[in-house]
Amino acid sequence: MQTFKVDGMTCGGCVGAVTRAVQSLDKDAKVDVNLASHTVKVDSHLPELDIINVINLAGFKARTAPGE
Repeated sequence: MQTFKVDGMTCGGCVGAVTRAVQSLDKDAKVDVNLASHTVKVDSHLPELDIINVINLAGFKARTAPGE
């Protein structure tokens, strides 16, 4: 499980956009978005950088969560 801090998420539409973005690269990825803490947990075989890039391309600012 990889954890990312993601800025710019404010609503359910953002949750859907982030989830769709990650699953566009790995349809079986499990994506858990927490709007309150601005974190996204991803269970996938994808490399960390690919996940960050695809979330950024969806219009958000993703980075590895500190301490993860």
